[in-house]
Amino acid sequence: MSSNAAYVIGLDYGTNSVRALVVDAATGEEVGTAVWNYAHGTQGVLLSRDPNLARQHPADYLTGAETTIKEALAQAAGNVAGFAPDQVVGIGVDTTGSTPIPVDARGRPLAFDERFADNPNALAWLWKDHTGVVEAGEITERARQMRPEYLAKCGGTYSSEWFWSKVLHCLRTDEAVFDAAHTWVECADWIPAVLTGTETPDRLTVGVCAAGHKAMYSDEWGGYPDAEFLGSLHPKLVTLRERLRPQAHTIDRPVGGLTEEWAARTGLRAGTPVAVGAFDAHLGGVGAGIAPGILVKTIGTSTCDLMVVPTDEKLADIPGLCGIVNGSILPGDYGLEAGQSAVGDIFNWFVNYLKAGTHEELTAAAGELKPGESGLLALDWNNGNRTILVDQRLTGLLLGQTLYTTPGEIYRALIEATAFGALTIVNRLEEYGVHVDQVVNCGGIAEKNAVVMQIYADVIGRPMKISRSAQTCALGAAIAGAVAAGHYSRYADAQRAMTGLKETVYTPDPEAQAVYRRLYALYRELHDAFGTREWQGNLYHVMKELLDIRDAARK
Repeated sequence: MSSNAAYVIGLDYGTNSVRALVVDAATGEEVGTAVWNYAHGTQGVLLSRDPNLARQHPADYLTGAETTIKEALAQAAGNVAGFAPDQVVGIGVDTTGSTPIPVDARGRPLAFDERFADNPNALAWLWKDHTGVVEAGEITERARQMRPEYLAKCGGTYSSEWFWSKVLHCLRTDEAVFDAAHTWVECADWIPAVLTGTETPDRLTVGVCAAGHKAMYSDEWGGYPDAEFLGSLHPKLVTLRERLRPQAHTIDRPVGGLTEEWAARTGLRAGTPVAVGAFDAHLGGVGAGIAPGILVKTIGTSTCDLMVVPTDEKLADIPGLCGIVNGSILPGDYGLEAGQSAVGDIFNWFVNYLKAGTHEELTAAAGELKPGESGLLALDWNNGNRTILVDQRLTGLLLGQTLYTTPGEIYRALIEATAFGALTIVNRLEEYGVHVDQVVNCGGIAEKNAVVMQIYADVIGRPMKISRSAQTCALGAAIAGAVAAGHYSRYADAQRAMTGLKETVYTPDPEAQAVYRRLYALYRELHDAFGTREWQGNLYHVMKELLDIRDAARK
């Protein structure tokens, strides 16, 4: 091994665990990895009787970083002759989001304060916490009246998954926690700050990915929403705004160098640059080789669909998207985010709550069926709709079951529903002039489930390509570390060297496509009937047509 070999680390904070990945900065070869499951809550999530509540303990983020970095470095040393931790030149971090944390004047989470040790409102408010549904509706309506430009860049509706909804809900329901918090910091910003000793609010570096997509930040209107707008929601939000950082940054720069404390805890070199943080799916897009015309789908518990458009190209505001933000994925491009609030979570619900079989058993049963053979049609809204309706008060639906419906048929209908939701996103992008030339998938489901990928290919009508890395988000974080450290001057160069695609491609089957075109037309009727106020029609024919499609498939 060359003495000047360089490696980078990607820290990937998911919903249930954190992963560290050690990557060769020259080739993208992954030489060491480790995963640590969060210790608090149920699979790392603290829940309550309120189905909208989902929190995490910030202590898990710190334990996870130390544990996984040390284990990944040890594995790299076992895999690469002559590897040494001081050859790591940069670190990148991705997290879920919006996952804001209330912190004190030192940047320490209130969860570490014994006064709030048992208070869930002092924890990190996980991305899928929807307790702020009412507040999201109020923010949306107030923006329509006062600042329609705010909504234009976030799809026309502000979500309960996002920053201001959660903060305002805390203010309304637990003012003691709100008053004790000096400010609120996204998990994606807090972890890089802790690693570099810059977590005090006056030194904190904020990433434009989180600020732009979840907190209505834009340089066009001077940063976060203005004081008049926030004050119309609650006067205390104005004070909070004054404590937020005035400028958000892209991921091509470091927030600082690794502290002596964290160097000792991990075995890395003190001063190692740590990149500006971003959301997991966005850096997953980087790790999947995102570029103009490429739709990257990160498929996991939920999905995030990402595209980039050069900033010198004309781009319309697209209703129903989770945001259009300059530089949120790649510097120099607009980042477009869409997604589905539940995909893997829907499959997990069926397996874990209804006890109808394992994922392997149900996938095998679903794979034996022809398109339309089940006679079923479902809506993929078990955790609300993120795109294009942006309505977390929508719920799931299964239509067409009989006394002979099997678990495998239901499981396939749930897969198909998520595929129809994915097609709805593609159609919306292209409706507004953003053409999808190819689709690259990443995440555990894309990596492991051929049945799901073939159904997606047949429904969406495009080949489904798979990212070469099984850990694309962590790889994207590592690439951010490489660029922030100056190992590459441009993201395009880093992606060219460090990313790739698998040889496996799932190609659409024309006969299956024909059946799914009929089913999708019915899906859209249900989508519009239950999801929009404007729909006017008659659903009498839907069950009958499902039976006709089923009977034709069985012949």
